[in-house]
Formats: sequence, C-alpha cells, structure tokens
Amino acid sequence: MYKLKFIFLIIFCLFFYSCAKETKKISIIKEKNQEQEMTTAYQEAYDMLNKNENFNAANKFLEAELLFPQSEWAPQSALMASYSYYLQNFYFEAISNLERYIKTYPNHKNIPYAHYLIAISHYEMIEDEKRDSEPLIMAKEKFSYILKYYPNTDFALDSKFKLDLIQDILASKEIYLGRHYLKKEKWIPAINRYKIVVEEYDQTIFVEEALHRLVEVNYKIGLISESEKYAKLLGYNYLSSEWYKKSYKIFNKDYKEKKIKKNSNNKKSVIEKFKNLFD
Repeated sequence: MYKLKFIFLIIFCLFFYSCAKETKKISIIKEKNQEQEMTTAYQEAYDMLNKNENFNAANKFLEAELLFPQSEWAPQSALMASYSYYLQNFYFEAISNLERYIKTYPNHKNIPYAHYLIAISHYEMIEDEKRDSEPLIMAKEKFSYILKYYPNTDFALDSKFKLDLIQDILASKEIYLGRHYLKKEKWIPAINRYKIVVEEYDQTIFVEEALHRLVEVNYKIGLISESEKYAKLLGYNYLSSEWYKKSYKIFNKDYKEKKIKKNSNNKKSVIEKFKNLFD
C-alpha cells in the first residue's frame, strides 16, 4: 500500500511539472505576442506622428503602452503620447499624461524631459497675463524646478531663458496695476505693487521704473525718508537711468539737464576733408 502511494506521488509530481512547463511555454508565447503587438502599435503611432496625425498618434501610443505595460518600451510610449498631445496643442491632456508618466515610471531616464515638457505646456498656455496668471505661475514653478534638480541637462539653459521672460511678464503686470492705482490716486495699493517688483523681480527691466514710482508716491504722501531711501537705491544702481533723473528732479525742482550742443563746424570740416581726398 505504501509503495502504491509512493508511485502515485511520483506520477502526480511528473504531471504537475509537465503542466507547469507547458504553462510557462504558453506564458512566454503570450508575452512574445504582446511584445510584437506593442511594437507594431508603437510603429503605427510613430508613422501617424510623422504624418502630423498627432491626436491619433497619441491614442495609438497609449494603446501600445497598455498592450505590454511591463515592457521597456511602455514608458517611452507614454512619453510619446504626451508629446503628440503637445503638438496638437492639447496642453491639458499633455500635462495630465506627463504627470501620470512621472508617477508610474519615476526612475525612467527621460524624467527630466517630462518635467520640461510640462513647463513648456504651461508656457504655451500664456495668453493674457493681465487676466489669467495661473499658466505663468505654473510655468515659473516648473522651470525653477528644472534649474534646481536638473541644472546640468540640456533643458536647463532654455528653462533659464524662459524663466527670465516670465519674470519680466510678471513684473510688467505689477507695473500695470501700479499705474492703474496711481491714476485712481490709491497710493498704498500702488506702493505695494511697486514694492513687489523691487523685492521679487529686481533682475527685470522694470525695476528702475518701480524704484522711481516709490520715490514719487512716497514723496507725494509725505513719507520723505522712504522716498529718499528709494532715490538712493535707484541712484546707486542706475545712476545713468532716465528714471533716476526724474527722481532727482523731485528733490531738486530747479534742476535742468545740460544740453550738449553739436558743433556743426566740426561736421563741416570733416566733410570738407573728405571731399578734398578726391580733388
């Protein structure tokens, strides 16, 4: 009886091993088929992209990713889908898919590019900064993120350039609002706007005007020491600026800019000498 049980055990083990081996073969075949289907779908998507069928390409790339998610091509498919959405000007879809890509494949080699494409998508959505500043703020945050965490990548240089442009746009918005409050004679709100430019956007082209306006408004409401403080700051950093000259006139009412007279005789003598060369 014991021998019979032992024989049955051996037969069962051999049968189980045979089934497991067959299942493994089927699994490998299935995996190869999935990979082949994914490769085919990826190529179709790529062909669509070359034909400028960007939206269809995006959907096909996503299909390729879903066919074989454990493949090394899956993250690339997800990224290409986002890029296709971007080319179609579907920026919200591009950003959403890129954020999913970053969470799903956090260690993929193209993560820096994904962050950059998110930043560019926000940047492309900037239309009227005076009404809607959200795309500006989001783009600024993302470009700053790239400079902080990926300073040595190819995307850092353009991020710095775009960030400088965004800073100028945000500063111009504050200047615009400051001028609006000046016209309405709302001095404190105007001062607050110009202070933002001086404190947060001091590397932009608008800081000179902001400093002058702080000189002007503080002087107007009787805060002479504050006015002098900003005048000194303006003079120290931008002595040759037209805005400093305007600020200087606030404290020196009788100041008159010296006009340099052009010597017409010198001009004539040069012309005469030139003519004499051909006499």
